[in-house]
Amino acid sequence: MPETVIEIESLQTGEIHPAVYEHPWPVRFCHWLNAGSLFVMVASGLQIFRAFPSFGAKIPQKDLLHWPKGMALGGWLGGGLQWHLSFLWLYTATGAFYLGYQIFSGNYRQVLFLPQDIRGVWPMARHYFFFGPKPPLREPYNPLQKLAYTSAIGLGVLSVLSGFAVWKPVQFSWLAWLMGGFHLARLWHFLVMWAILFFLFGHLVMVVLHGWNNFVSMLTGWKKDPDYAPH
Repeated sequence: MPETVIEIESLQTGEIHPAVYEHPWPVRFCHWLNAGSLFVMVASGLQIFRAFPSFGAKIPQKDLLHWPKGMALGGWLGGGLQWHLSFLWLYTATGAFYLGYQIFSGNYRQVLFLPQDIRGVWPMARHYFFFGPKPPLREPYNPLQKLAYTSAIGLGVLSVLSGFAVWKPVQFSWLAWLMGGFHLARLWHFLVMWAILFFLFGHLVMVVLHGWNNFVSMLTGWKKDPDYAPH
């Protein structure tokens, strides 16, 4: 549980509510910067994919998916590559800064999924998806959230590694080899993108379910009336 807890007074009712400093500024900075970077990376990546929408041999080419041009960024292959490679560095640097901060500050303990969290995943899934009872919370993140966020960090790392294998398959031939070759590296990169989008959809649903205070906390760092705080 975060150490900084204060009491605030509601302007509407005059009631006193506990507030917890849940998100340090580096976490919030990386969150919003990565949100923008991901939007550009996905949209420009889909523009690149439009140039060769297949994962097999080029001759004969059997297209997998014809992605609408209006939902891609860059206008053509060269434009998509320029957007993608420009924001690649911002996305990678932000991710590296986030990981460094989490490790050296010890803040990773909030979100890291550990073996002892396994038994708490099903009760939370049952609560969210099957209207089961809400398990008591003692930490900022419940086991299901920890599983999602830890997986998202792994997906972020894999997106960068597979991206470099696709971008520089000769210079990073060992990386492409680990992924099964250039064609499979492209497939990994594509699948990781959709996995990240699936996580983002679930993340937005959870934000809505947890209410306005959860959104505000990612802007200010402070969360009012968290379930785990003493009342």
